[in-house]
Amino acid sequence: MTDSEQILWSRLRGKQLLGVQFYRQKPIGNCIVDFFAPRTKLVVEVDGSQHMEGDHAGKDRRRDGYLASLGLQVLRFDSRQVLQETDAVVDVIFRRMADFGKSPLTPLFQRGGTE
Repeated sequence: MTDSEQILWSRLRGKQLLGVQFYRQKPIGNCIVDFFAPRTKLVVEVDGSQHMEGDHAGKDRRRDGYLASLGLQVLRFDSRQVLQETDAVVDVIFRRMADFGKSPLTPLFQRGGTE
């Protein structure tokens, strides 16, 4: 694991967030993801600088599309962000997990019938 992955793993392992189990380097279909929480269908990827070069961005988009087709949500953070803003990264992950399974709010008033 890279330094940034180790730092993030120290905050995710052991069911520290909402009691949810994360796995690292988890095979999913034809991919191996950095971190995966099956209960909330959340994949977390930590990208090094090489992901900004060449065709990496396109490969990442295709990979994210594949994972989404399996019903998974993907959060991507770059290594620098994880190293310098660890609490903010963990907060984004926490919020996404907390929102899992919540249905969107229904409008108070819906059109239909007579007006």
